[in-house]
Amino acid sequence: MSGRPLYVIKVGSSTLLHPQVFDEIAAVRRRGARVLLVAGGAEGIERHYRSIGRAMPELTLRNGDTVRYCPPAEMPHIVAAYQQVTLPMVEAGLTALGLAVFTAVAAHGGLVTGVVNRPLRVMADGRSKVIRDHRAGTAEGVDTERLTTLLDAYDVVCLSPPVRDAAGGSELNVDADVLAATLANALGADHLRLVTGTAGILTDPADPGSTLRDAFPGTAAQYAGGRMKQKVRAAELGLRGTADVAVTGPHTMADPDGWTRFWAAEEPAADLALLSRTVQIPSTSYDEHELVDYLVHWCRQRELRAWRDEAGNLVAERGTGPRTLLLLGHLDTVPFTWPVRWESGAADDADTADAGTGDAVLHGRGSVDAKASMAAFLDVLADATVPEGWRLRVVGAVEEEVSSSKGAFHVRDHYPADAVVVGEPSGSAALTLGYFGLFKLRVTATVRSGHSAGFQARSAPDHLIESLEAIRAAVLKEADDALSAVIDVSCSADAGSQSATAILNFRVPPAADLDALRTRALDAAGEDVRIEFLRATPGFTGPRSTPLARAFSRGFGRSGIRPRFLLKKGTSDMNTLATTWRGVPMVAYGPGDSALDHTEHEHIDAAEYRRARTVLHEAVTGFFALSGAGADDGGRAARTGEEAA
Repeated sequence: MSGRPLYVIKVGSSTLLHPQVFDEIAAVRRRGARVLLVAGGAEGIERHYRSIGRAMPELTLRNGDTVRYCPPAEMPHIVAAYQQVTLPMVEAGLTALGLAVFTAVAAHGGLVTGVVNRPLRVMADGRSKVIRDHRAGTAEGVDTERLTTLLDAYDVVCLSPPVRDAAGGSELNVDADVLAATLANALGADHLRLVTGTAGILTDPADPGSTLRDAFPGTAAQYAGGRMKQKVRAAELGLRGTADVAVTGPHTMADPDGWTRFWAAEEPAADLALLSRTVQIPSTSYDEHELVDYLVHWCRQRELRAWRDEAGNLVAERGTGPRTLLLLGHLDTVPFTWPVRWESGAADDADTADAGTGDAVLHGRGSVDAKASMAAFLDVLADATVPEGWRLRVVGAVEEEVSSSKGAFHVRDHYPADAVVVGEPSGSAALTLGYFGLFKLRVTATVRSGHSAGFQARSAPDHLIESLEAIRAAVLKEADDALSAVIDVSCSADAGSQSATAILNFRVPPAADLDALRTRALDAAGEDVRIEFLRATPGFTGPRSTPLARAFSRGFGRSGIRPRFLLKKGTSDMNTLATTWRGVPMVAYGPGDSALDHTEHEHIDAAEYRRARTVLHEAVTGFFALSGAGADDGGRAARTGEEAA
């Protein structure tokens, strides 16, 4: 399965007349995403019928609306309209931008199949009549395997109606918006965009600036008329999957101000909105773009300075002083995503009666690791009083969950700070003082080609397994508290040799000598074994005596919490900063149970989130107070970490 995010974008044939839409689609592709385009065909069908001099038959429904009549005799002409007008427009528009495009009607080879709708009751000559040969249907079956292959092979795959009738017979015309939502759900898309001619759904059709910004199931239909009804229907269908869903205009795909964004899970209270919506925007590693856009917009609405930096990180801040308290979270999650939902939990604590919603539980990828921390950081930033001489900066880093740590390295090199809070789940009643380090190796063992039935045959995997155990034993002899695991294995062969490769991962304690570990690993590798060192990030731990740690202790005390202090065996962006930052107090804090990280059970309850947000607010306020709120001595102490020594 590809690790690249998937966008499903539906455009109508009239929208294709706006050349800018191709630039917008190309911009999505250039960010590394896979793009499945769904092209509607009303304009194209009309043009095709005019070109062949054929009248397009229509039916009048009992409510007075008219629909295209699609008896079997018309379906070849409708297919031809897509193949000769609409899909060539797509191909021409995107290939002109240098993109490789695959186009087809969805019926092609059974890429999408459907079932015919029930007979249609219409009005004819003033009388009600039942039409039984109308070839309209509902898309149901999607060949996900072949579509995934196509999406990996082409820059853009474009499908259009009709679909193949699963029961046989001529093709079935289907609504293109609903087709797009069906495809998004079947393929587990990350983002679904339904592009229309206006800036989202307008609450006043006469006012182009009256965009309905946020919609929940059942709330947008009142503003929809005509074709927009189908977009609302499709958007709400899309909410059953994993994608974040928006109705955009042809010139607003990159501008959330011109979107109606649909949310599947409505937050139980207003103060949980940022948490809830942050979790509902998928952002697996390398797909943080949409979440950054949303959070920049959220910050600017609150008059916070906010932008996307060169690495793709979210940066938001208040205050302009030379000293900085940095709250560093991360925006990416591990795969996979699933529909986000709020549920009522067991309210067995008096605290959970907060606002009557304290027992609510949010389920979703990233709810613990680490979007709850990120949301708490921004909530606190929005409310904080930043004293003169200080800057309170929040960074949402990209690619924390993958080896690159791109965002954190950019932070390390561009955003010096006097103290750092890393946003990782410690639980609201605990403070993380340090993390183990990461020592990551790629080990490749090679043997000459030969039959496995040969005398004393030794395969490449045999050689690899022996080498891994030897390397593991040698490293653990040097650092006996380290943890190790093989996290990936692959094999390859050429004409004369076979190779087996594994990724061997060690979590090493802060005191571990990484140079010594390298030497041990190299010495333990046998003949024809190659080692590449993918990551050698030392562990880090700080004392409880820094102004930052003491500020948290004060925050715990004011919240009635007796805290725990942790040294965690994972690795965070704290380690990345510590590779060059010296004497800078750092802790990690955030709501949630880290045992849920990377599991399908990931969830957080409202009371836990609120409790952590309160502690964080108290800690930030207390840190500024302990640091002298601009006085030279206190600021210098925090910046140099004198008390941390």
